[in-house]
Amino acid sequence: MTENEDLKAMILAVREAFERGVNVMEYARRTFGKAANTPVITLLAYDLQAGTYVSAARKDPQYRRLWCDQVASLLDPFIGTDDSLLEVGSGEATTLAGVLKSLSSQPRQSLGFDISWSRCAYGMSWLQETNSTAQLFVSDLFNIPLDDDSVDVVYTSHSLEPNGGKEKEAISELLRIARKAVVLIEPSFEFASEQAQQRMISHGYVRNLKGAAEELGAQIVEHKLLRIYGNPLNPSGVLSLLKSNVDVPSSLRWRCPVTHVPMSPTRGAYVAKRAGLVYPVLDGIPLLRMEHAVVASTFETVSFSENQQ
Repeated sequence: MTENEDLKAMILAVREAFERGVNVMEYARRTFGKAANTPVITLLAYDLQAGTYVSAARKDPQYRRLWCDQVASLLDPFIGTDDSLLEVGSGEATTLAGVLKSLSSQPRQSLGFDISWSRCAYGMSWLQETNSTAQLFVSDLFNIPLDDDSVDVVYTSHSLEPNGGKEKEAISELLRIARKAVVLIEPSFEFASEQAQQRMISHGYVRNLKGAAEELGAQIVEHKLLRIYGNPLNPSGVLSLLKSNVDVPSSLRWRCPVTHVPMSPTRGAYVAKRAGLVYPVLDGIPLLRMEHAVVASTFETVSFSENQQ
């Protein structure tokens, strides 16, 4: 089977499995012989589940408030009013919106991204419903379209979770774009029961994030089990990492996911002029994965609409 045929079969099979109520990540790994959750498997699963987090937030607002208050308290030591904040894997923005309301100091700029456009779309709607403001975009956590030291504080809320075996790669990328701190709120394998650990292994969840951070030479300022989490078989822990280059000026700078040259929003798209690449914006949500790149060297010089007049 070719790669394209494999992808076509996976897309159709996963959608059918989801309709049957099957755990699609586990199904895709087993059916297509994958040892871990691939980006395609993660994307398909999360996109199919779009809307469930907003539904859960509406169903249990008290737990959502407690969770967001807890996350905000972990971010408070690092956030000032002149800072920018990014949630990696923001999903439907249910955590991001709540965190912004709970922070002691409001960041000057708030962002979030997810691998799934559908989850970002639900997130935009939720931000509007909760009177919150943040910029959402589609991205890959292993190839974030931001320059080094571009965001003051970067955090996760169970978004590294399905990427077992890629702990160092994920942490390295987050440390790259962060200027002041990275706060990882993820399943805590080290503090989990044996039953919970076996569940994490079976689902391909991350493990030993602290060890991965130490191997990267990161400065660890906090590592502990959290008090509030929803599933005793998936306990949440925090790992806070401090950056040492806070003297670098705070400035959000976009970069092309393919070529890493500077990129900027213009004419309803994100343009990497030096590379001749353009990234579209779908219904207000920028598509900034490398797979979204369009070769369009004349995008800024030729107007198709004018030529039709």
